[in-house]
Amino acid sequence: MSVTALPFAVLRFQYRIARIPLQVIEDKVVARWDSEAPARLFYERSLGALDATIGGVLGDSALAERGSALADRSDALARAAELDAEATAKRKAADAELKAKREKAVAEQQNARETAEEEVAEARDTAEQRKKQAAQDAAERTAAAKKNADEVAAQRKKSVDAAKRDEQAKIRAAEHQATAAAASKKKDADDKRSDAAATRAQADRVEKLADAEKQKRQAERADKS
Repeated sequence: MSVTALPFAVLRFQYRIARIPLQVIEDKVVARWDSEAPARLFYERSLGALDATIGGVLGDSALAERGSALADRSDALARAAELDAEATAKRKAADAELKAKREKAVAEQQNARETAEEEVAEARDTAEQRKKQAAQDAAERTAAAKKNADEVAAQRKKSVDAAKRDEQAKIRAAEHQATAAAASKKKDADDKRSDAAATRAQADRVEKLADAEKQKRQAERADKS
């Protein structure tokens, strides 16, 4: 062993001893938390960054790699949690917007139906009044007045029916547009959720590699002892 390597070996040994309490906290306390809990991700990211920095300074490549893997895993899980939350929020917003637009479309359709019925009733009332007035004015003009009133009522009913059909067509078009917009937002939310799942899967692979390296190191220490 060279003269310069000895102090680094001593420092690495001292760091392993100093790190024991941190490892105990991680194994006994932090490991019980949810894998995506902010406090756990912060602790693991900090511990990983510390290991990576100390490993780089002391020339311990295994420690540096393990620390980098732990920090990368924590960052990946944090990003996955953010994407998942964002996708959930967008899905809820899209559902709420779609519900509101559907309720609005139903209300508008109901109002249009009521308006059309009122206009039909009004037209019928007008026709009846005209028929009565015509009968009072002159008996000889009763037939002509009645025919004229019926034609007016029929024409107005046609106009009301046409207006009703136009209004319903507009309502259906608005509902279709709202459904298409909500579907687009849902697709965007689903895509983000897929990205979150992929990120989480990558984090799990990194964690498995880190655990394998940790077990390997423990086995090596056990063999040496």
